[in-house]
Amino acid sequence: MSRAVHIVEIGESTQQATAHALREAVFVQEQQVPAELERDALDPLCRHVLALDADGAAIGTGRLAPDGKIGRLAVRADRRGEGVGEAMLRRLLAIADDQGLRATYLHAQLRATALYARNGFVAHGPRFVEAGIEHRAMRRQPGAAFAIDDLQAAVDATVTLVHGARRALWLRSRDLDPGLYDHPEVLQALRRFATAGRDGRVQVLLQDAAAAQRGHAPLLALAQRLPTVFAFREADDAVDRAFAGAFLVSDGGGYLHRPLGHRFDGEAAVALPGRARQLERQFAPVWERSRLCTEFRALGI
Repeated sequence: MSRAVHIVEIGESTQQATAHALREAVFVQEQQVPAELERDALDPLCRHVLALDADGAAIGTGRLAPDGKIGRLAVRADRRGEGVGEAMLRRLLAIADDQGLRATYLHAQLRATALYARNGFVAHGPRFVEAGIEHRAMRRQPGAAFAIDDLQAAVDATVTLVHGARRALWLRSRDLDPGLYDHPEVLQALRRFATAGRDGRVQVLLQDAAAAQRGHAPLLALAQRLPTVFAFREADDAVDRAFAGAFLVSDGGGYLHRPLGHRFDGEAAVALPGRARQLERQFAPVWERSRLCTEFRALGI
């Protein structure tokens, strides 16, 4: 955050009135959400936070419902883009942890999904309209794996894993998995990771580099523009080439593992570092004995 912000839990009626005024300004006046939808019977049962600036003025608010639903995150228009919403989200997650809630969930406006993905939320299900605005449901369950049933679920988990990475990603794939690593949301997340200015590194271990090149995989084009971030090798040992699976591991402690690389079903976790380290250790020796994809040099990689 570029300017000082203090997050407090609301504990008195005057602060609650301030929070309601902020919500009305953002949701009702600015986003045209009907007033009868913005206020509901859950408000008295929720835990609420306020974001205060250096002078004590309220610039944001949000709430946590008893069942773990986070919502009503609102930031004053002149203070957006400074991390205020993320600071409030993290405080609400800390409150959820203190309450012993094993999972939290929310309905995210489409433009805000990256914010929640950075904090471990994974989208699921189709887009839907709520109060006239497109949303997706997102959930967060640290310390637990969850099933990946289809391509869309694999895309959603991959986006969260990339957003949650600090400085390293390890990717093992047959041919960059058409449908997954060429998905616009995945490519956008990888682009954001690669251009974040934190010396990020993506190591990509392929089973069939020629197939990826013949298929004009969009990830190769992204890597061409960012050659200091992406490195490619191809499995060379016969045993390594017989590996049937595929996985993505993040140094943020998450992973997506697909036992059969030509399918998209498997399991994922956003915060299960023990299993993530196992996959990373499995990746490292194969990477070391695999050949450099010198044919990609013509692409500038």
